[in-house]
Amino acid sequence: MKFKKLLPILLLLISFNFYAQGERMREKREQIKTLKVAFLTTELKLTSNEAERFWPVYNSFDDKQFELRHQKMKSFMRRMNDETLDKMTEKEASTLLNQMETTEEELFMLRKNFIATLKGIIPSSKIIKLRKSEEDFNRKLLQQYRDKGHKRD
Repeated sequence: MKFKKLLPILLLLISFNFYAQGERMREKREQIKTLKVAFLTTELKLTSNEAERFWPVYNSFDDKQFELRHQKMKSFMRRMNDETLDKMTEKEASTLLNQMETTEEELFMLRKNFIATLKGIIPSSKIIKLRKSEEDFNRKLLQQYRDKGHKRD
């Protein structure tokens, strides 16, 4: 009898915990996005006219890319733990591989369309600089993450 009364409370606490974790992840993502915008703005030296047209296109691309990578790839990774891989049939592996290839193709086409759109907004030299700046930002972010991890040890 008491368990029946505790169950809804327990479920509420568990769901609140998942919600809180989701909120922290969203906050972290927003912080990173803010840092990235500042970094790219400095690196690209966009004119006000370029920036006005560039950022809506870039933000849309970035959101779509994030969704593809984190939603689809996350589901692939969940199915790829060692135990599951060892038990996977050849047919299941082939299906998973095809799904992964399709996602990679979607990411490629997304970037290709993004670049085609950017060509009407900023010069090609800034598009190349954008790609390098994104990689520099990711490297810098990864390095900060690593440095933060070493301080805990």
